[in-house]
Amino acid sequence: MLSYKFDTKISDKGTFSIHLESDLYGQELEITIVPKKIKKIEKQKATEFVKKWAGFLKNTDTDRDKYEYLMRKQQ
Repeated sequence: MLSYKFDTKISDKGTFSIHLESDLYGQELEITIVPKKIKKIEKQKATEFVKKWAGFLKNTDTDRDKYEYLMRKQQ
């Protein structure tokens, strides 16, 4: 079953509008309303980012891992 997703806002009067494809004209629809969750993004200073992620791949032989991955992929 084909489904459509629309992002819209309910007005202060409690109404909303969506623009449907013409192939849906005259058909019965089931409408589900799911409120969006607003994600609050915390701003982080560059020094805090570096402190958190510094040394994340320290002492890791990424070249060897890349080589082994490519060899397995080519088999």
